[in-house]
Amino acid sequence: HMLSLSLSLSLSLTHTHTHTHTHTQPVVKRWLLAHCFIGPVWETGRLTAFGNFPLAKVDTWLVGSVAAALGCLFWETLLPDSSEERNGKDKKQKARVLFMRVVRFYKPDYLLMIGASVFLALAVLCEMFIPLYTGKLIDILGAEYHRGDFQTAIIFMTLFSFGSSFSAGCRGGLFMCAIGSFIRRVKLQLFGSLVRQDVGFFEVTKTGDITSRLSTDTTLMARAVALNVNVLLRTFIKTIGMLYLMFSLSWKLTLLMLMETPLTGLLQNIYDTHYQEVQDSMARTNDAAGETVSGIRTVKSFNSEQSESCRYDDRLMDTHNLKTRRGTVRAVYLLVRRLVDLGMQVAMLHYGRQFIQYGQMTTGNLVSFILYQSNLGQNIRTLIYIFGDMLNSVGAAGKVFEYLDRKPEVSTDGTLQSEKLKGHVSFQKLNFSYPTRPDHNVLKDFSLELKPGQMTALVGISGGGKSTCVSLLQRFYQPQEGQILLDGQPLQNYEHKYLHSRIAVVGQEPVLFSGTVKDNIAYGLSNCSLESIQEAARKANAHDFICELQKGYDTDVGERGGLLGSSQKQRIAIARALIRQPQVLLLDEITSFLDAKSEQAIQDVLANCPNQTLMVIAHRLKTIEKADQIIVIEQGTVLEQGTHQELMEKKGHYYKQKERIFAEDTTNLC
Repeated sequence: HMLSLSLSLSLSLTHTHTHTHTHTQPVVKRWLLAHCFIGPVWETGRLTAFGNFPLAKVDTWLVGSVAAALGCLFWETLLPDSSEERNGKDKKQKARVLFMRVVRFYKPDYLLMIGASVFLALAVLCEMFIPLYTGKLIDILGAEYHRGDFQTAIIFMTLFSFGSSFSAGCRGGLFMCAIGSFIRRVKLQLFGSLVRQDVGFFEVTKTGDITSRLSTDTTLMARAVALNVNVLLRTFIKTIGMLYLMFSLSWKLTLLMLMETPLTGLLQNIYDTHYQEVQDSMARTNDAAGETVSGIRTVKSFNSEQSESCRYDDRLMDTHNLKTRRGTVRAVYLLVRRLVDLGMQVAMLHYGRQFIQYGQMTTGNLVSFILYQSNLGQNIRTLIYIFGDMLNSVGAAGKVFEYLDRKPEVSTDGTLQSEKLKGHVSFQKLNFSYPTRPDHNVLKDFSLELKPGQMTALVGISGGGKSTCVSLLQRFYQPQEGQILLDGQPLQNYEHKYLHSRIAVVGQEPVLFSGTVKDNIAYGLSNCSLESIQEAARKANAHDFICELQKGYDTDVGERGGLLGSSQKQRIAIARALIRQPQVLLLDEITSFLDAKSEQAIQDVLANCPNQTLMVIAHRLKTIEKADQIIVIEQGTVLEQGTHQELMEKKGHYYKQKERIFAEDTTNLC
């Protein structure tokens, strides 16, 4: 009868499956898979509850289990996956690949991981024998007392307890050492990848996202493997060991106890389904809020504030209803699971008493069995779901690998290193737009020539493209069209480190790093002598004020140079550039916030650079009037060029726009 019922139900469900919508397919498959277990579970329970002792032979149960497994495999193969299941499997496959990549990152720490695993196994094995000897003690105390047997059992329990505690401590220490080493290694690689990125990457990526990857995600990434593997191995070894010991104590009670597993798994699956629905609903709610905020201009333009609030409220209500339903399901789930656990314990005690009565086990064995059974259910549930949790926890690793795998848009693969660089720079028909504004051309068919030994001044109103020229010369960006030549060679052909040793820049707001004055001047250089540092400071007119500081060149400048004044930071930045003896020196608005005395000091610096190619951007006349050529730039194009006198006599754009170009009194220009 049971076989006929199974066959008819299976055929009818298969027929229904071919004529129903695909969303019912997972339900059909789950029912069929569960249906395959009804036979062996029912037969095991019937024989246990109503059969005569001793119970039926074990081969009957094994045949039923094999038949059930083959039935599950048949239906799993026959029924194709639904689209949702395929998407779920694709996500799991990607998560597995990601997880294995994280595992490979632990390869340098394999000795620590092996040692931790060995101690983990020892701790679990020692822990598993404690319930067994607890039962032996009960048997010793319940029968005729033998002092020697009692002391032996106590000694073994003490040794197992100490061994478990000692091994667990060693296991935890080794795992934490492996995690610490992993975090340091990943952070170093991630930081190295970040500093090699192009400047455009940092313009489109929030600083908070970057610091979060470095601090939070790397730690989560490390723990996703080490801690979860720790739990998985411990639970797996413990489960196998407990099952072995339980079978050795009473294989009949073990089979009875295993009847609980399918029901527990079914209940957990139902609860997890509702939990995932809540998570998806919360994600939709957050998406709605983010969409509204990002498009707030459009929302306001169409007077849709109220409708967007209503839409968001609908999403919130949907989430609330799902949470309420999940709460109800959870309450029922906990109740049913608790009843199942209690019922199983009552059944264990009931049949255990009969086994004791028939002489098939002792009282101590029953106590040991109950102690194992109380932990086995949780271990099995952990084994079933720990792998899924491990895959879900590698999300942080995906974020880290996203940055590790990113290739800079500006290549640094050049190898050219010229022995005698002259510093002749040529901008040839450049067209350029920033990554954050790809539709706005900052430079348009832009051409410019910087000659060795000359000072070229770029002038024009703000936003014309002057500072962009400085950024392109440093290869922060790659122009979309045209090229920049240095001594006749494309800029990208030069080796990255060599190029930045021959081109130096001083910006309007120079950045100093926490440390001493000496460290900031020698920033980026190794084995730099104090004499060369002092010589660069003298050229930058910074030596005198540095000597007046409390500790001279060993004075700490504070975070971002906060303990120094603007002009002092500016001159230290100039010294930092001059110590490299660059062939091309770029000065971007370095006199904007300086007083007259400090500006004069800067003028003296410019006069002491006769053999270098100088490009100066300034809005003060005194800074540029002695330039060998002045380039007037507006809206990304060159309008005029010549000396100050030539441009004034020409009375063109430079002459007419002098009030806008220069941020000082221009009455003496005429």
